[in-house]
Amino acid sequence: MRKLIAEYRRLLADYESVLAYSVLGIVAGLASGLVVIAFEMLISQLALIWGVGNNGDGFEALPRHLQFALPVGGALLLGICYHFLKPEDRETGIVHVLSKMHSNYGALPARNAVVQFFAGSFALASGQSGGREGPGVHLGGAINSLLGQRLGLPSNSLRVLIACGAAGGIAAAFNTPLAGVIFAMEVIIAEYTVVGFIPVILAAVSASAVSRTLLTGGVFFAIPELELNSLLEIPYIIFLGFCCGFAVVAFSKISRATARLAHWNVAIRFTLAGLVTGALAMAAPEILGIGYDTLYMALQSELTLLTLLVVAGAKLVATAVSAGAGMPIGIIGPNLLIGACIGGALGLLGMQFMPEHASDPVLYVVIGMGACMAAALNAPLAGLLAVVELTHTTSIGMPAMLAIVTATLTGTGLFRQRSVHQTVLKQLRRVVPDDPLNQLLHRTHVTAIMDNRAVRVPVKLTDEDLEPLLEFNPTWCLVTREGEDLYLVQGPELLAWLHEHPREDDSEEPVDITDAGIRRWTTSSVPVQASLRQALDSINANTAEIACVYERSRTSGKRILHGVVTRETIEKFTLGRL
Repeated sequence: MRKLIAEYRRLLADYESVLAYSVLGIVAGLASGLVVIAFEMLISQLALIWGVGNNGDGFEALPRHLQFALPVGGALLLGICYHFLKPEDRETGIVHVLSKMHSNYGALPARNAVVQFFAGSFALASGQSGGREGPGVHLGGAINSLLGQRLGLPSNSLRVLIACGAAGGIAAAFNTPLAGVIFAMEVIIAEYTVVGFIPVILAAVSASAVSRTLLTGGVFFAIPELELNSLLEIPYIIFLGFCCGFAVVAFSKISRATARLAHWNVAIRFTLAGLVTGALAMAAPEILGIGYDTLYMALQSELTLLTLLVVAGAKLVATAVSAGAGMPIGIIGPNLLIGACIGGALGLLGMQFMPEHASDPVLYVVIGMGACMAAALNAPLAGLLAVVELTHTTSIGMPAMLAIVTATLTGTGLFRQRSVHQTVLKQLRRVVPDDPLNQLLHRTHVTAIMDNRAVRVPVKLTDEDLEPLLEFNPTWCLVTREGEDLYLVQGPELLAWLHEHPREDDSEEPVDITDAGIRRWTTSSVPVQASLRQALDSINANTAEIACVYERSRTSGKRILHGVVTRETIEKFTLGRL
């Protein structure tokens, strides 16, 4: 079995190994689907404890006082629990995944995933205004990253595993495999490659299959076929896109303003968020929890104009404050509901003032959903495909694209606003570069350009050391003293010096390399699983010239030298590929 895994690791080190990554995608999809299902079941079971049915979304049936007390009490209890956690263990959601993919090279910590699973389910079950999709992305990515770390897979494959987990998390939560794929490619790894697409597609399909098999419910909205009634509605569709984009900008600004309270105790911040949610629930109990039941009512035209406007405003403020306070919730589902309410309100107004030209208000509900989701994530294609798959209607394509583009441009162009997640990352001062150079470095394994003609040599060479050294003729020699690695020298230079300074025939004294007047190269170290990004970061962090690639022996625990990677080699490789 170990030999099989070792061979599989070798295949994954090559990013072009489509078949090996396809197997990875299937396993990742199954794992992410199962963990998301477990997360949703835990939400439902916790919510049943205080009498909330409808899969943990029926808060409207609670007594009036509980609609206020439940989110406040739940937020206080959650804040007290968070108080005893280390700050680095509190990070959850899509922001955490994006940050660790770059700063930790795809190695997601287990502690944060455990916090996301239990704290996220408790938060949503206690009525905090949020979604399950962000937690699903985190959990799907984390379970696969941890599996990859356990098997010792290369770092470049961990990134693919996380993308597969993200796609699987969206597909299992929404039952939208295609939107999950595009979300993973647009938001998580931010690049489109054929090799990257195939495992992500397989993961989304596998996770969706698991969800459909094990869950009898799921997110599905049965609505009639929709189409644009008149081209005269196009300006109104553009106006809808602007309103949705403006709502997302307001959401981001409120969230960012709340995040400035990060110096407050976490229990106080969470309680404040719970108080805001509870107070707003007095006017609109529909904002409590995930809100898919309210979304369904909007799609069935069962909400009045006033209700739509109140729910949109209250959901926006409650979710933005909760997200800014750092609660372990998602923002995708809430933005779908916000967009649906905005679209529904404009649809009703259109029917009232332009009855001869206006389309069915449900059309505006669906378009608003996609516009808000796309603007919040800065992922227009994912937003479009999500609403198409959720509603099972393709006739809305043209007006939906127009509204989505308008909403995205309103945020990015008119208000100079990034996606909600990118805004949080900037506020946290986390650098997450997605330029072609960094993408290439992240997806390339060190063995792709590593020079493996490197050997260890003791600082004092005996006859036993000299003979194999002369026969092997290495490119690099790592000089060691008593098991400690000191510096690198070039093999040909060391051999030339040994020829110029031969030892006397009758001498038994070892040759001291420290006397050699040859250049010494400074080194850093990286594991054999490392990517070129990790090797270059190690070189920069240690002000070194070369990264030595090591593997830890399972039996002795000693470090085995596999080869070396120089800064010059990395630069030549990137210049040749870009």
